[in-house]
Amino acid sequence: AAPGKAAEANQLLMRLKGVLVARQYVIIDYDCPKKLVEQASEITPGIESPTISPLADKDWVAVRALVLASKMNQIMDELYAVGARAILVSAIHAARI
Repeated sequence: AAPGKAAEANQLLMRLKGVLVARQYVIIDYDCPKKLVEQASEITPGIESPTISPLADKDWVAVRALVLASKMNQIMDELYAVGARAILVSAIHAARI
């Protein structure tokens, strides 16, 4: 096959893998007191690391991570128990990990 065809086939394969990965994971977002973020991050370590952003209330942060969809409800329960609030779960359609 010509080099262009191989690159196109590889790109298609990456896209298909992205859809398969997206079916296994969801994005979880939540607000967490800064003093508890380490404990909450152990529950939602993400792929490399969770995204942690400051909030207007300087004692709180927003956290975002990918989690396995099959464990979503358990993770939400654990986060709430440690003090996380405003816990939201969103589906993803494609991903490159």
